[in-house]
Amino acid sequence: MIKLRKSEDRGYADHGWLKSYHSFSFADYYDPEYMGWGNLRVINDDYIEAGGGFGDHSHRNMEIITYVLSGQLAHKDSMGNFETINPGEVQRMSAGSLVVHSEFNSTNNATTHLLQIWIEPNVKNIEPSYEQKVIPQIKKEGKLALIASSEPKDQSVLIHADASLYAGIFNENQKATLQLNLNRKAYVHLIEGMLEINGNYLKAGDALMLEDEPLITISNGKKAEVLVFDLAA
Repeated sequence: MIKLRKSEDRGYADHGWLKSYHSFSFADYYDPEYMGWGNLRVINDDYIEAGGGFGDHSHRNMEIITYVLSGQLAHKDSMGNFETINPGEVQRMSAGSLVVHSEFNSTNNATTHLLQIWIEPNVKNIEPSYEQKVIPQIKKEGKLALIASSEPKDQSVLIHADASLYAGIFNENQKATLQLNLNRKAYVHLIEGMLEINGNYLKAGDALMLEDEPLITISNGKKAEVLVFDLAA
């Protein structure tokens, strides 16, 4: 089963300093058909104006991944981390028993574009933790690079969840495949460009929800950047 989720069908919120597209129900956007997929709970496609941001707020028992696409994001938390997240980096915060943090666009005159992703953990009330790594573009060109998983390798960050997250950049004749377990779910989010996935043509912001599929096949990219999730059912 493959279901296409079109970009224009996502939830949308305009707070002035923040414009956000919601793939799943979040805050004031509610759609009972889109409460998550497997253990993937949130994908927010955020555009934060210069000087804007989220003040101190708390999270519990959630694996939170931030993937900056342009601009910069300043992060500060109750664990003592004070970091700047740049394009090409992936940040992971395990909220665990409780974490308080803030996030701000730290540029002077540019919009920061990022994806914030929430995945439900498979352990609860653990000690909060933080990790941030650079993902070299060459690792993603024409292939799927593992960037987050419960068993991290190379450049990937650790998440306390039964999930793996891959990122790839595809153009022209570049192709890739990913084997899937029929007992699991998968989710594909196209960040930019155009791409063909299992015979479905996606444009920026589109997504595919996959179930009972043995393989993901990626082809015919046009300046495409994509995230692929292997998820618990």
